[in-house]
Amino acid sequence: MAESEVYRSFSEFYPYYLSEHADPVSRRLHYLGTALALGLLAVALLTGDWILLLAVPVVGYLFAWIGHFFFERNKPATFTYPLWSLMGDLRMFFEAVTGRLDPEAFRR
Repeated sequence: MAESEVYRSFSEFYPYYLSEHADPVSRRLHYLGTALALGLLAVALLTGDWILLLAVPVVGYLFAWIGHFFFERNKPATFTYPLWSLMGDLRMFFEAVTGRLDPEAFRR
């Protein structure tokens, strides 16, 4: 499926999401942004420093969008599917760090 198609479920959307992250540098930038955002979230929750919550989406999206604009050269799925894009990013991150991410899933 392509971006212009309407996805009715996250399970339909996720293969498209992965195909939009074929460049390994872009994926590493996503992983870095997600790790930093989760770290900031944890620090905010542990310390009660709620102002840090403002930085969570900035850090997460900054690295991801650099990956899309400069390496993938595509439009981030966040603009069309914001919730599923966030879910896809988190799933891709956790599958990568646990070794369950299939490298073939990125083929276009």
